[in-house]
Amino acid sequence: MDRSDYNLAYLLRYENIAWYENGEVRILDRRIYPKKKSFVTCKTYLEVRDAIRDMVTQSAGPYTAAPMGIALAAWECKDLNKQQQIEYIKKAALEIADARPTTKAKMSAICQSCIPVAEMAMSEGKPVDIAIRNHVIESNNIRYNEIAKTAEYLVDMFPDDGKILTQCFAETILGMMLRECKNRGKNIKLFCPETRPYFQGARLTASVCSEMGFETTVITDNMPAYVMVNEKIDVFTCAADVIARDGYVFNKVGTSQIAIAAKYFGIPMFVTGSPDKYHITHDTVKIEMRNPDESLEAMGVRTAPINENIKGYYPAFDMTPPHLISGIVTSKGIFSPYDLNRYFK
Repeated sequence: MDRSDYNLAYLLRYENIAWYENGEVRILDRRIYPKKKSFVTCKTYLEVRDAIRDMVTQSAGPYTAAPMGIALAAWECKDLNKQQQIEYIKKAALEIADARPTTKAKMSAICQSCIPVAEMAMSEGKPVDIAIRNHVIESNNIRYNEIAKTAEYLVDMFPDDGKILTQCFAETILGMMLRECKNRGKNIKLFCPETRPYFQGARLTASVCSEMGFETTVITDNMPAYVMVNEKIDVFTCAADVIARDGYVFNKVGTSQIAIAAKYFGIPMFVTGSPDKYHITHDTVKIEMRNPDESLEAMGVRTAPINENIKGYYPAFDMTPPHLISGIVTSKGIFSPYDLNRYFK
């Protein structure tokens, strides 16, 4: 089977995101990459769910890990009768999709897509776990190819020697936009906020950008406004965990304050991703609140004093309103955030 992850960085290769084989799912532990290349091995689908919940993988990583977890569920129940197998797989799909609340709708659709694949494999007498894994690979191919189209529209917005500010780890679109820049000979420079408390920008985005041959500067999360002015940023771009159809964007917490600064300084903000058909309005999106103690430390090292009067606060995402956004970049083109219903037509 041809694959669409060619010429992409280590982090974006399918096997290095999450991979099912012989009754196990191996997930690259992004909490410690690139300091250490280590995989978490899951032997049950519940362990896959917990790995997603515990941030072993993040950004678009769960969209590969979750269905690989369904393949593992098929392995777990392979000695049951057909009806019991289907019920077990359906249960796994529900529980894995519930790992993180903000992206539950998208995760549910991905997990549910594995069920007819399982039913077909059973009817044809084929190994269900392998059929689901092949389905995941093909789904990834489709998704990567769609994102490659998105990258073409996004890179149209970059000057040839442009300075691009990112936020968090945009996963596939990051790799695709860099590949597209290489194809066009656009020698862009990247500025990556560190993205506390997990430092995805400093560890993951910077790794991918540098590995693919682009000059990359890591900045702290309180520097974007200064950098916009003094380094003459041309474009601010980020992906999105959810894009509601009324033009509100939900992404890693910190995105909205960068958007405010970009608007003030006249720097265009382009958000990549598809509008979410499950969220007609932004008030249906639930912001995930994570363990507040995580904001009191950095990479496992406590940074705040241990004192009962000191508390942490950690919303995983924030909401950026449409008036701060220059365009929503999709595989169908660039849309106004006020006109996203046209995307579905």
